[in-house]
Amino acid sequence: MLKSGEVSWKSENLGKRRWAFVVFLGILILHGLAILVFTRGFLLTRTELSQYSHCSDIQQSPCFSPSQDDQMVNHSKGCWTKPAVDRIVIIVLDALRYDFVAPSTFFDEKKPWMDRLQVLHKLASQPGSFAKIFKAIADPPTTSLQRLKGLTTGGLPTFIDVGNSFGAPAIIEDNLIYQMAKNGKRVVMMGDDTWVQLFPQHFNISHPFPSFNVKDLDTVDNGCVEHLFPYLYQEDWDVLIAHFLGVDHAGHIFGVDSTEMIEKLEQYNGILEKVVDVLESQSGPGGLHENTLLLVMGDHGQTINGDHGGGAPEEVETSLFAMSLQKNPSSLPSETDSSSCRLDTEKRKICTSSIEQLDFAATVSALLGIPYPFGSIGRVNPELYALAAGTWNLDIFTPESGINLSGSEMWMQNYVNVLCMNTWQVKRYIDVYSASSVIGFSDKDMSHVSSLYAQAHDNWLHTKEAVLNCKSESCSTLLPQLKKQVEAYSNFLSSITALARSKWTEFNLKMMGTGLCILVLSLFVHIFTIKKLDKLCSCYLPRGGDFVVSFEAIFAYAAVLIRSFSFLSNSFILEEGKTASFLLATAGMLQLRHAIVKKKMFLEGFLFVLVVPLLRFGIELGQSKQAVNSLFLKSFASWTVSVDNGTNLWIYVADILPFLALVILAYILYYKSITHSSCRGIFKLVAVGTIFASSLIALAWALDGNLFSPSTIIVDIKAYWIPRIIYVIGLLQLFLLAISQLFGKEKTSGWEEDTIVKVTAMVSAWSSTIIILSGKQGPLVALAAVIQGWCVIRLMTLERAKNDYYDSSTSYSSPVAKWSLLAVCLFFCTGHWCAFDGLRYASAFVGFDEFNLIRQAALLTIDTFGFSHILPVMGLPLIVACRRHPEVQAEKRKPLFFLQLCQVYLMYGLTMAISMTLTIICVTIQRRHLMVWGLFAPKFVFDAVGLLLTDLFICLASLYYFA
Repeated sequence: MLKSGEVSWKSENLGKRRWAFVVFLGILILHGLAILVFTRGFLLTRTELSQYSHCSDIQQSPCFSPSQDDQMVNHSKGCWTKPAVDRIVIIVLDALRYDFVAPSTFFDEKKPWMDRLQVLHKLASQPGSFAKIFKAIADPPTTSLQRLKGLTTGGLPTFIDVGNSFGAPAIIEDNLIYQMAKNGKRVVMMGDDTWVQLFPQHFNISHPFPSFNVKDLDTVDNGCVEHLFPYLYQEDWDVLIAHFLGVDHAGHIFGVDSTEMIEKLEQYNGILEKVVDVLESQSGPGGLHENTLLLVMGDHGQTINGDHGGGAPEEVETSLFAMSLQKNPSSLPSETDSSSCRLDTEKRKICTSSIEQLDFAATVSALLGIPYPFGSIGRVNPELYALAAGTWNLDIFTPESGINLSGSEMWMQNYVNVLCMNTWQVKRYIDVYSASSVIGFSDKDMSHVSSLYAQAHDNWLHTKEAVLNCKSESCSTLLPQLKKQVEAYSNFLSSITALARSKWTEFNLKMMGTGLCILVLSLFVHIFTIKKLDKLCSCYLPRGGDFVVSFEAIFAYAAVLIRSFSFLSNSFILEEGKTASFLLATAGMLQLRHAIVKKKMFLEGFLFVLVVPLLRFGIELGQSKQAVNSLFLKSFASWTVSVDNGTNLWIYVADILPFLALVILAYILYYKSITHSSCRGIFKLVAVGTIFASSLIALAWALDGNLFSPSTIIVDIKAYWIPRIIYVIGLLQLFLLAISQLFGKEKTSGWEEDTIVKVTAMVSAWSSTIIILSGKQGPLVALAAVIQGWCVIRLMTLERAKNDYYDSSTSYSSPVAKWSLLAVCLFFCTGHWCAFDGLRYASAFVGFDEFNLIRQAALLTIDTFGFSHILPVMGLPLIVACRRHPEVQAEKRKPLFFLQLCQVYLMYGLTMAISMTLTIICVTIQRRHLMVWGLFAPKFVFDAVGLLLTDLFICLASLYYFA
């Protein structure tokens, strides 16, 4: 039976734990509400209209249409325009960089991955103009979902769609695939299953393959090859889409400059060569592919280390190769030809042009003779349109009309008519969008748009009259008039595109302001609670001497503010990791100077300063987009080091260092836990489990080397069984710690030691999973974090003089600030950065091949935020537990301890909330910035997720430690 004092202590402690949890939960709810409200105002999607284009709509336009006049040629398959091609083969090579396709002579330096698709160079260099290479420019963000959506709808992407990249919803607005199916085009698809998710009811036949296992370079590609060639001999389709993923996955796992990437490109070269041979063999008169158009294209590019999602040139620049099986009778007028020509390595003349991916939907629609998607704002590209031989003989008049036009005039009048429909459709969409949308475009913008359209329309009336009046006599003025009309339409369409890019997203400033105000309110809640706890702590701390604020505390406040206000500059956002490491190094130098002056703890100060450059080195490597030849690349794709393979010493060092760091970490855990008298029962079992998991990690890396033959059993053990066993061990450890918290016996003394043991157990339970996901960099980063954390804790005693009085919050401000700066450095040191191409998708598949949304999302989250958010939050109580208060009476130490622990968590959460507040202010100010979706919005998303995760783990920590 419990004594009355023990019952009283239990009741008091239970109440304290509930009080702390309620405070932290309230802050979590405030932050969640602030982010939700701000997000609803900032990351709004554009209004998706429900209208669809129909064949009958063209009767409302001022343009010539196939069925407008009895004198027109009857094309039963025509709709808005006369079809220029009978069939289209679209081969999508995911993440196809421009320099994968264009000859190396177009670039300053030849790279190993260039000139691998020789079949495209051969076709583009042949006499005539039936094949051409284009640099295709995508709009960021460059995730696959958004690019496919943009390619098929002809609209600009909206940032909110990034969140759906792992679970693509069906497209409900008008799109190219819908128009194909609606107008009798039989569409066959094979490859990436994202197409089936986006267009679930539109394909006549589909052969989808799962696309999210980035470690698998061959399954999707082999499936495409298996089905592609048989269909090329069949007649039951009009449009064939084959989406290959090997290059994208090779980039994510191995980088661009890798043997695997080169092998994939060479494999694609062979596949494309066979495709062209099959098409050409049936391209004769009456043949199956007499009037077929081949398109080989990428949906986006990729960085040198295989990432994409942002707006860097290498991410938005991809390729499009087009080839018509019928040769063109003439060449484009110089005004519409933007080709740049050079000799390739084989001395063949190759010309390349540029095309916006925004123009793809409208151009393909015009070639097939189907209505343009209702929401398309792209322009029919003249060079791609002219490649189809059918566009050169589609006279809108019959021979009996007596109108005789040359080849160039015939193509030009046909292209002008296509642009007329293109312009009318875009103007119709803009009018409907502005009337239907909540905000729409301003009156000034609409007035400018209407003026440009009126000018183009007036000019069109003169052009129509010139065409109709041009009969048997020579039409010397017709071609200049047609060129003038093309310029008028192009000016209108370019203005619409520029307007949409600058003002597409509908920002709701009221909701954004409300979200910001709620977040600012949470800051006041933090500060008020911290100051309230200061007063409570003062009841337990003896007052003596003068109240002072140390220089270290002032620097801590300044460091938090400097880092937060740096987010107002896009350059500092790009260099955030370096900024944090600089501030951490500055704090370290101050501590070292203080240690030298006081002649104690010099080792701790020196170690702290010494490790910071190593973290900075890791940050430089992690964010380097040029260093991809890495010995570590097989284990982790982002953290890269270039090592000369001929230097055996460096190879041995690179192999041994992770093992050595892992052994040191295991020894530290053994020495501090298993041999410690306070560590017993479940806590000792957890420590043993972590040491066992560390040995499994070492075994997995050993099996990955050259010591063992790569048999199937060995591969399965290292790739599947070991990671899964480690995950199970980690879950069991967390479960045991939860059980010990619920049913463990309460301690009335020695709570500091008890807290240290609990922190060690909790951090070690998480560490194995985080390390196996991080790869061989994991032990090195973990060891650096342990050293820095130990130094921060030890150096706290330097900051207080005997005869001075400090607030509790003031005394902890410096270590908490350094703890938060260290957490930021760990995020960037592990190869992450605040962009979607900074996510290591391969880590989500460590131990698994098949895709499961919840499981893969959990693993990706642990890898991304493990070192920088989970471990720092769960290890934060060490700052309080390792600081003794001998001047405080024994019976007052425990309540003081838990008050200060609560205060430290509030201060840490405050530093995160201040950073989030400045991030929100930044994206609000920069919402019209050119880099808003490529830089500022991803920064907002990462900081928001990081803040909510921090709040969540602080809540969980309060339940675990406040006992």
